[in-house]
Amino acid sequence: MKITEILKNNKRTLSFEVFPPKTNSDFEAVKEAAYRVAALKPAFMSVTYGAGGSTCGNTLAIASGIQNTYGVAATAHLTCVGATRRSILSALDDMRAAGIENILALRGDRPDWMEGEPFKEYRYASELAETIKEYGGFCIGGACYPEGHPDSATREEDIENLKKKVDAGCEFLTTQMFFDNNIFYEFMERVRQAGIEVPVIAGIMPVTRASQVENAVKLSGCTMPLKLKKIADSFGENREAMQQAGIIYAAEQIVDLYANGIKNVHVYSMNNAEAAGAVLNNLSDILK
Repeated sequence: MKITEILKNNKRTLSFEVFPPKTNSDFEAVKEAAYRVAALKPAFMSVTYGAGGSTCGNTLAIASGIQNTYGVAATAHLTCVGATRRSILSALDDMRAAGIENILALRGDRPDWMEGEPFKEYRYASELAETIKEYGGFCIGGACYPEGHPDSATREEDIENLKKKVDAGCEFLTTQMFFDNNIFYEFMERVRQAGIEVPVIAGIMPVTRASQVENAVKLSGCTMPLKLKKIADSFGENREAMQQAGIIYAAEQIVDLYANGIKNVHVYSMNNAEAAGAVLNNLSDILK
């Protein structure tokens, strides 16, 4: 099922992201973790794509397995890094053969191991979305950044680039993680004022380890509220307590989003089925 079909029902949804193994030797363990998340029966799931297409085969194997085994719609990520038109068309052929109907079109970041120019025929996600749309048959999603893409000089420029993605074919958007809902609400005002009307799915990551606080800031540049910092400082040395506190914080964020009319939330599960299940349990009656 296409993601736009799921979203148009105007019901509250909760979806999860998982990532494939970096090496084939890890495949079975990571697949098991992803399947445990799928067994929770979320609205849909997304499966990430290794830098430079390094996990393409595993991405498709897990995404198709999620659909075939659990009946959960899957979105496969696809990135521009190292891609040519020929390699993208080949990837699209593989996705179609695997029964994938949904793609998240991303620019991606250059991996440390890659030499030479990382962006060959595709420099921006909007260009990738154009090719996918021309190919036909896929529901196309894109990423957005409530605090602005790190490569955008201004928030206005970031919104302009986001509109290019939508004009190129993106039918829904999923945000980068954020930990302060007010930042998301302000972002949504700018998005709608710019005439971008496609569904925007709010991205939430439960912080279950203290190290994730620093990593989230480093990798995404997102603002870390004092409340969450204090949680990490207070409970970070106790694994169980930190996971519980992080799940509660994420659940409170999601409840606030739902209460303010945001229907669709995507949880970056980090392949942690236990945390994903705990978040879902906190919302069981709300999602009925």
